[in-house]
Amino acid sequence: MSKRVSFYFSVTAILAIVIALVLMASNSRSKKPDKPAESAVLPAAEAPAPQTPPAIEQKTPEAVVPAVVTQVPPEAEEAKVLKYEFQKGMTYVAWTGSGYSNENSVKAMEQMASLGVNWVAVLATWYQDKHNSPKVYPQMDKTPSDQSLIFAIRKLHELKFKIMLKPHLDIVEGNGKWRGEIGFDSDTDWQAWFDSYTAFILRYADIAAKENVEIICIGTELTNAALTQPERWRELIKKVREVYKGQLTYAANWDKEFKEIAFWDALDYAGIDPYFPLVTSTRPQVEELKSAWQDWLKSIEEWQKKINKPVVFTEIGYKSSRDAADEPWQHAPMGELDLVLQVNLYQALLETFWEKPWFYGAYWWYWGTNPRMGGENNRGFTPQNKPAQDVIKEWYTKPLSQQREY
Repeated sequence: MSKRVSFYFSVTAILAIVIALVLMASNSRSKKPDKPAESAVLPAAEAPAPQTPPAIEQKTPEAVVPAVVTQVPPEAEEAKVLKYEFQKGMTYVAWTGSGYSNENSVKAMEQMASLGVNWVAVLATWYQDKHNSPKVYPQMDKTPSDQSLIFAIRKLHELKFKIMLKPHLDIVEGNGKWRGEIGFDSDTDWQAWFDSYTAFILRYADIAAKENVEIICIGTELTNAALTQPERWRELIKKVREVYKGQLTYAANWDKEFKEIAFWDALDYAGIDPYFPLVTSTRPQVEELKSAWQDWLKSIEEWQKKINKPVVFTEIGYKSSRDAADEPWQHAPMGELDLVLQVNLYQALLETFWEKPWFYGAYWWYWGTNPRMGGENNRGFTPQNKPAQDVIKEWYTKPLSQQREY
């Protein structure tokens, strides 16, 4: 009996030793460092440069969770950096309720695509009675209906355009006044106008949000309102951003307005309508026009350095008439037909600004919804069916060679 007991304890001791050895070996293996995930292992030549890690919020030891580090694909990093886009733009207009939603309009959109246009500014114009009227409103026979506007937005997106939605405001009974002179004597009237104007802009911000419009222009050439009421504009911008997550700009007039606006920092792009006077001479050539641009170019560049924003020419155009270079902003053509001058003006502007790293494109005024609009006997602004559209195509169908700044 004692031998059996002795044998039993001997066997038990041996088994205990064996089990202990097995456990020690297993424990030793569990303390080896984990193998890095294969997706995070790169050959030395491909390894990314070291980066400074972001600051980590300090937490109590119980709350600390190990971070999971993943490689960002290069294309995703590039998409994050390229916030702004160069806009090979055209302004698309209709001044009737159903002007955007018909067969001719679709053909006109397709014409723009054939020129290399990739961004379209779509207008919706509202009105106020006089320069000191506190209410803005649509006109049934002139303002595009929401249905017609949405048709245009969807068709343009289908054709691979990106869109700037551009609500405009005009005065019915100007009596020598224009939108840049809208103003009021009392703070109460200013507030009433801004309440009305804000409702107008928010109406289109809601459409833009639902239709995935890329940019909204919150105002055009409202010089007096923009320069004297900057805080009210900031409040408007805040309200727009609450309902719309795309980008915002404002289209400032070419004179003093663009340099004196105080709310550029609240917007994504700085917009200018650069109808600067160039020359009074008849039949100027491209080089003369480019020379005339130099002082204006210097002024724009100095301003751009101060605000540090990408600049878009939110509206620019030239008539095909002899007076186009003298007072480009004048709507009615005053001189005789001159298709060559229109071509030269387009060419001079594009040669002057195209390669500037802060310049992010232009929207030409304007392309109509009738595909037969314009033509070689037309003295108006449109480049449709004129030699100027060939200049647009030449520039818009070639790649950009200059790296943009933003």
